[in-house]
Amino acid sequence: MDLSGIVGILIGISVIIGTLFVETGSISFVIQPNAALIVLGGTLGAGMVNFSYLTLINAIKDLKSVFFEYTPDFTRAINRIYELANIVRQHGQLAVQEIIPGVDDPCLRKSLQLSIDTNNQQSLEKIFESELHMEEEKGLITSVFYEALGGYAPTFGIIGAVIGLIQVMRNVETPSELGYGISTAFVATLYGVGAANVIFLPIAGKLRYRLREKLLYKKLIHEGVLAVSKGENPVLIKEKLLNYLYCSETQEFHYTSQFIEN
Repeated sequence: MDLSGIVGILIGISVIIGTLFVETGSISFVIQPNAALIVLGGTLGAGMVNFSYLTLINAIKDLKSVFFEYTPDFTRAINRIYELANIVRQHGQLAVQEIIPGVDDPCLRKSLQLSIDTNNQQSLEKIFESELHMEEEKGLITSVFYEALGGYAPTFGIIGAVIGLIQVMRNVETPSELGYGISTAFVATLYGVGAANVIFLPIAGKLRYRLREKLLYKKLIHEGVLAVSKGENPVLIKEKLLNYLYCSETQEFHYTSQFIEN
């Protein structure tokens, strides 16, 4: 579980609620179901108009990656490719065919099989490039969905505030209630801005972050497999792939004996 996502949202909400309590001594006046309905319902409705039903379903499914961390093991992949490079160096490219069924990493297994099935290096590179591009397009759409919700929520907060002010103006003959009525009207704005900046936009950012790590890992696999299929020196392959480990924000970079083979 990725605690940063859960803790971050809880901190954001707690700071807002805590500040309101310190300033007013109560938070009951900000508990407005009607305001929440306008903001959340309107935001979701606008999102459904802008995107397809399938995008909505995928966006909900992708929420698990915000709160449950999946960290690809860059170090293990580099060492595995290094071993494969040594095998190809000693026994030839066809030796990979016997190893593929025992490879537990789906991305590496698929890439190795493609390298066997595709004799042309340029064609293999184009296949890998196309796969990464499609993966990026597929991953970006969910983050764009939450970014859009982050844009709609404040607007619906303003709509809720306007509706509240209209109700206040209808009772303008009772000045003693105007202050309370106006403060209540602006609760919808608080909901809209809060939901956008504490929930929707941070979720979009985390999804982009997850996508970056996923694409970086696949690029490592693809470059490693291409190098192996070309018969490059295993030590040089490992040195080249270590750059991906250095760029990854989910991995600790330690150039230790685990990367040095005798």
